[in-house]
Amino acid sequence: MIRAEFFADRDGLLTGYHISGHSGFAESGQDIICAFVSSAAYMTANTITDVMGIDAEAQVSDGDMRFMVAKKDAARCRDALEGLRLHLLSTEEQYPEFLKVINTEVQCNA
Repeated sequence: MIRAEFFADRDGLLTGYHISGHSGFAESGQDIICAFVSSAAYMTANTITDVMGIDAEAQVSDGDMRFMVAKKDAARCRDALEGLRLHLLSTEEQYPEFLKVINTEVQCNA
């Protein structure tokens, strides 16, 4: 199962996400759920860093992606991060056995 954890400050402002695991929907290379989630996560990260020009902390390894923005940049990134969260929530509704979306409150540094 893919686990997509979204981090938000006390006010609910999203500051990043951590996506890990494999859906198990199909064999590697044929798994449309894994491809969908990966594509959406990379598009969001690339939009924030390359299009919007915001510095972020990104770590990627096989089946694992962590992406965080500084609290000072969170308001500017709100739409992109919230769009990803909503996109994955709608997918979770369709494929609950393959994707779990989790919301976690975190203390953020400036």
